[in-house]
Amino acid sequence: MFGLRHSPLTLFAQVLTFALTLSLPAVAQEVIQIDARAQTTPFPHFWEQMFGSGRAILSLRESYRDDLRAVKKITDFRYVRFHAILHDEVGVYNEDEHGTPVYNFAYVDEIYDGLLRNGVRPVVEISFMPKKLAFNPDALHPFWYKPNVSPPKSMEKWDGLMTHFAQHLVDRYGIDEVSQWYFEVWNEPNIDFWGGIPRKKSYFELYDHTALDLKNVSSRLRVGGPATAAASWVGDFLKHTFEHHVPVDFVSTHGYADDTVENLFGTNEDIPMDDRMGRAVSKVRAEIKSSAQPDLPLLWTEWNVQGLNESRDTIFVGPALANTIRECDGLVDMLSFWTFSDVFEEGGPIPKPFIGEFGLRAKGGINKPSYYSFGLLHQLGSLRIASVSKNIIATKTADGNLIVAAWNLVDPGQSGTTRMMELVFRDVPQNAKVALQSVDSDHGNVLKQYAEMGEPVAPTPDQVTQLNLETSLPPAKQYMLKNGVLELQLTPNALVLVKIEAKPNR
Repeated sequence: MFGLRHSPLTLFAQVLTFALTLSLPAVAQEVIQIDARAQTTPFPHFWEQMFGSGRAILSLRESYRDDLRAVKKITDFRYVRFHAILHDEVGVYNEDEHGTPVYNFAYVDEIYDGLLRNGVRPVVEISFMPKKLAFNPDALHPFWYKPNVSPPKSMEKWDGLMTHFAQHLVDRYGIDEVSQWYFEVWNEPNIDFWGGIPRKKSYFELYDHTALDLKNVSSRLRVGGPATAAASWVGDFLKHTFEHHVPVDFVSTHGYADDTVENLFGTNEDIPMDDRMGRAVSKVRAEIKSSAQPDLPLLWTEWNVQGLNESRDTIFVGPALANTIRECDGLVDMLSFWTFSDVFEEGGPIPKPFIGEFGLRAKGGINKPSYYSFGLLHQLGSLRIASVSKNIIATKTADGNLIVAAWNLVDPGQSGTTRMMELVFRDVPQNAKVALQSVDSDHGNVLKQYAEMGEPVAPTPDQVTQLNLETSLPPAKQYMLKNGVLELQLTPNALVLVKIEAKPNR
């Protein structure tokens, strides 16, 4: 149930303290019709099925696993993807004095055991090159942990590593389990994560060998690529694999809201950052549709909102996330937010919380506004009601109730203004019960409390607990529709979840 009836005076008093407010009649900037009996389409929660995270060895840390459990609690995500399962720090590959390969999967087992124990499966990004297997042992990427980006010195030895790796996983976990994983060949080979020459041709050779190696272990293993940056190479990749009869079970690629238009599309168009993800996903989906395998799943294995002015630590993430979901619905099978945690070391150990990193939780396990925004959007229904508005997602639950996300997206560096929105509901009781929650400047916004605390560089566990307690979202506010209408005042970058009980009040 959504709660008790409130008098108008009580209602008005409550909303004065709520950054999202129901207001007295005013001229709405946008009037949106939502029909409870309108035709719906399936709305799988593709944006919260997979998350990215730094590199494999980090998953052995308790801080990483704490963050994983916290994010799973609000999203119930099923897959995690990280770099560098073959990095020398994991100890997978060595050679004896005769050059004979020596395999050691002890840390691999700990890594994957830990994920499975917490109810999450891996997307196995097959990277980077063990130095003993590298054509160029000195081909190190500038990341702090210095992954080797060289091609293998021997494709035969690479085949051996892939075969033993896959067979070990099947032997340990069983094919029924491992067949539910995804194996992605390398990471962003079109940029400096791959040192093959020429890049595209040499990557295709690596993919061919890897895919065939995995399939030789079991045809049920799922393998895909090209795992490129900026939505690149997909058409050429699918053409190559078809012409050379190489298996592909899914397409993967990356793109970020602040990737350049030239890199994403090869044009000089004026495309706002907030719309680039939707356009890029649409582009890649069209490339798949026009290929010889038009029904391949699309896994977007890295993305995030624009990061200007450390915006990824702010309430901006919620509306930007919601808008991307709105634009990408129906075009992508999984959209993997990079990352779920700031347990992350591409630039070295993070010195303090809130420096604009990618995760939903800051250093020490502090919940960011993005954490609470994902929690709100998790509550959306499984059926979507079409809307012409660019500022809402309207959904329906299996029991017929309506759940609507509404937002006021204001880009980083812009001031923005409060936005009046009027939601007009059809085919629901005119006085239907309403429940409201929001992430905004006053709710779920830890930056205020962190500043009041004096911005400690290394918050103590007690301080982290205090911050998370003070910013946790309160229970939903309970109201009623007035003649089927709900008026909202959305402050800049407010994200609001509206639940409408469609059954008559009793």
